[in-house]
Amino acid sequence: MLLATLGWSLAIPAPSQSQEIVHDKAPAQLERMVRQDCGSCHGMTFKGGLGSPLLPENLIAYSIDDLTTIILDGLPGTAMPPWRAVVSQRDAIWMAQYLKQGGNN
Repeated sequence: MLLATLGWSLAIPAPSQSQEIVHDKAPAQLERMVRQDCGSCHGMTFKGGLGSPLLPENLIAYSIDDLTTIILDGLPGTAMPPWRAVVSQRDAIWMAQYLKQGGNN
């Protein structure tokens, strides 16, 4: 279940020149999803909660592909649900890149 959308938006970090972030939803909408929906389990500051921390230093071992798969398919046997019905693969890639770049800070 998605949380209600708040009326605020935050600055989105620019992608590095070596990687272009491609997405289907608007970046502000994706950022709200990451902050609200991911934050509801991973902690509003992404330092952990029901889910593990999502700070860049906690994601070093995961590739963009790894994180994209986790976002889309969830993690069986854990509280991490699949989001494939809610976000496209391109959106999940954007979210993974956003988290790896520390955009959640």
